[in-house]
Amino acid sequence: MKILTGNDLRSGAVTWWNGNGWSLFVDDAVDVGDDAEEILAREEAARRVNVPYAIEARIDAAGNVRPAHIKDRVRALGPTVRRDLAVPTANKTGWDWVI
Repeated sequence: MKILTGNDLRSGAVTWWNGNGWSLFVDDAVDVGDDAEEILAREEAARRVNVPYAIEARIDAAGNVRPAHIKDRVRALGPTVRRDLAVPTANKTGWDWVI
């Protein structure tokens, strides 16, 4: 199974191709098969999504779409900001973030 993911240009949120457009939910992702490269090129050219790519996925026992590789599983969680990982900057005027 091949699914598509990218980042929404307005919000930066991780998005998933659902067959008609982009969704914020990985469970909405559909198998695009051999159409992956064509869809990715069209969507990136239309500036609807940034950094799109195709990933291999599987269906779990409950029937949910799950990315097959750990990097894609982490990406599926979306951006996460944890204050406990913040470190002070050298000039003490703000914060740098480890995300």
